Parts: sequence; structure tokens; C-alpha cells
Amino acid sequence: MSDLSRDRYTHGHHESVVQSHARRRAEVEAWFLLPRLRAGMRLLDAGCGPGTVTTGLARAVSPGEVIGLDAASGVLEHARAHASEEAVDNVSFVAGDVYQLEFADAEFDVVYANQLLQHLTDPVRAIAEMRRVLRPGGLLAVRDADYATMSPYPKFPEFADWNRLYHEVAYRNNAEPDAGRNMPAWVRAAGFGDIEIHPNVVAMEGKEARIWGRTWSQRILYSGIADQALEYGFADRAELERLSNGWASWAETEAPFFMFTHIAVLAVC
Repeated sequence: MSDLSRDRYTHGHHESVVQSHARRRAEVEAWFLLPRLRAGMRLLDAGCGPGTVTTGLARAVSPGEVIGLDAASGVLEHARAHASEEAVDNVSFVAGDVYQLEFADAEFDVVYANQLLQHLTDPVRAIAEMRRVLRPGGLLAVRDADYATMSPYPKFPEFADWNRLYHEVAYRNNAEPDAGRNMPAWVRAAGFGDIEIHPNVVAMEGKEARIWGRTWSQRILYSGIADQALEYGFADRAELERLSNGWASWAETEAPFFMFTHIAVLAVC
């Protein structure tokens, strides 16, 4: 049994989660990596989800090959459909285990992982496996959020309760919701030497903030987070509905604003 089979994805793959992730694009999620990409590179996107970032990376290295890998085979259908719609033909998608990548040593010029490590029980082992499949001189690019830095305007009481509940569920899964601040230590522990740290603050206002609030009003009721909160006894349905209503009400305020920190790390193999 691999370690991945013992991991539990806190978010799950409810449509509200997949659609939220499908809004991601390489220009935003991989801004720190794009200037380092060159035509002809071979790239692995580990934890690719619905593939909307993967296709952007594929454009950047075309005609080089890009492989998007995810543990959930179902979400890869979204990824293949998106690549087809975008007419990106140098990308393929496979189901796989990030702890046991089915690739030979030194196969890739770049391994990228966005919003993956926060969900793993052993992120250092996963990074070490990414390092194994990198060629000498190859580039690791990993990025994750830090949930403790999340902050809304205007403040609303349900947000603090939601954030506390999210942390409880993630920690129950032996995951790390505040992965951002751990990234440099994890990368070094996996065997990389010199690293570059690239922080950025995600800031949303108006329409984007409203979409974010409406999405979370659904996710806290219907996604894996809700299922696990109920299963673990951390909340009941009435509490989840209260949190959902709080998010929905906040999304309709006059000038909603939301921000949080991401930390990205680049490291050469």
C-alpha cells in the first residue's frame, strides 16, 4: 500500500471544488516559473487537477512534452476536455501516485506542483520523489497557500469559525493547511540545496471576491470538507449551514475584499 492510499484529500472532488480549481491559470499560479521555461522542455505537473494550469505550462514549453498527473482519475476527464477545447496537443494526463511516480530517474526538466503538498501526510517524501525524476540541473517548482493568513473585509464572525474548522479537519487528515510557511524547510529536507523563495499575496475584490465567497458557501456544505467535518464530529449540519450563510452574506456586501499568502519555492536539482 502506498502512502497516497492512506492520504485523504480534504477538499474532495465535489463540482464546487473542481469548478473553483478550473478558474486557475498558469499566469497566476505559475508566475514565478514561467520566465524559466523554454521551448522543448519536458515538464511534469504533479497534482494537476482539472488541468487549466497544465495547459498554460504546455504552451510555454511547446513543442516540449507536458504530463499532468493526479491521483483522482475522474478530474482528469475535465483536464483532457480543457486541453482539447484549448487546442493544446503537447499535453497528456495520467492517474498516478506522487509518492511512487511511474517514471524513470531523471526524465524531466521541470517538476511543478501547485496546491498539492498541503494535502499530503508526507510532503517531504513526495518532494524527494519529484527530485528523483528530475534531470541534473532540472528545476523543482512548488507553491502552496497558508490558510492562517486568510483575511476578509469586512470581517464576519463565521469566517473565524470556518477557518478554525478547516484547520481541524486538515489536521485530522494529518495534512498541513499552513503549508506555505513550511515550503522552504520541506524542500531542503528533500535534498535540495540552494533555493529561491517567491512569496505573493492573493488579493480579490468585487466580482472575484464574490465568486470566492459564493464558492465557499457551497464547498462548506457539499464538498469533502463538509463530509469530513460531519464524520469527525467537528460540526453538525446546522453549523455548516450557518457557516455557508455567513460566506454567502459576505459575498453580497458592498465591497468584499479577501487576501492570503502563497509561498513558492524554486530549486535546482
